[in-house]
Amino acid sequence: MPEGDSVYRVAAHLHEALAGQALTSADLRVPAHATADLTGRRVLEVAPRGKHLLTRFEGGLTLHTHLRMDGRWEVYRPGERWTGGPDRQIRAVLGTDRGTAVGYRLPVVELLRTADERRIVGHLGPDLLGPDWDPVEAVRRLLARPGRPVVEALLDQRNLAGIGNVYANELCFVAGVTPWTEVGELPHPDRLVERARQMLEANKLRPGHITTGDTRPGYQHWVYGRAGRPCPRCVTPVVAGRQGAPPRDRAVFWCPYCQRGPAPDVTTARPGRGGAGRPPGR
Repeated sequence: MPEGDSVYRVAAHLHEALAGQALTSADLRVPAHATADLTGRRVLEVAPRGKHLLTRFEGGLTLHTHLRMDGRWEVYRPGERWTGGPDRQIRAVLGTDRGTAVGYRLPVVELLRTADERRIVGHLGPDLLGPDWDPVEAVRRLLARPGRPVVEALLDQRNLAGIGNVYANELCFVAGVTPWTEVGELPHPDRLVERARQMLEANKLRPGHITTGDTRPGYQHWVYGRAGRPCPRCVTPVVAGRQGAPPRDRAVFWCPYCQRGPAPDVTTARPGRGGAGRPPGR
């Protein structure tokens, strides 16, 4: 599922392509809204809310979409061939004189009154990239259930909106705790929340979810996706596992030396020698 910074970029791209223009074509290819006619309505804005996309039209209507695992929006110039997938995968089409936005494999396509948006996003916590960002409230929500594993609490969009599995793993690393550590045991939850904000802000206009500050391939993450490779900090091999009960379990990655706390049994790890795998200057 996309991280909040990825959804932010999609919203910015759609907003640039559609905002301020009247729709010359509109087609919502889902049974609930197949007969809806948005043609002629002006697009006011496309706004992200956590991992949700809200396309607002004049007349008080909002198109709510969510990408989840496979959805995507593509924007095409007039006359350009649509290449995002076969026609049967198209769920939404919004066209203007300047181009057409096409939504492929969208699992959520919902047309509602703008005044009713709270029904679909009102449960979300403070948005890490939104105007409602409130770090004090985010910490309060995280600690409301202190016995939850920290990675699970970070992924719960009701606590703070926008964190996906990449950032949840990377935040555990920078906090020096394993993904199974109880969130109530975090030494500085306020610092972790601020670091989360910094990570998403740094990446909201670029792809890659770079968390180390190093843009070179293979060095962009501290632990995520690095199973068996050296930790960039201590060169101990990074370990991978699963956290949570199926079917809601997720992949987790951690350094057995840099991160303290409960974890499945692994071979006792000590920091490696030399600088193999360590980014220069880190």
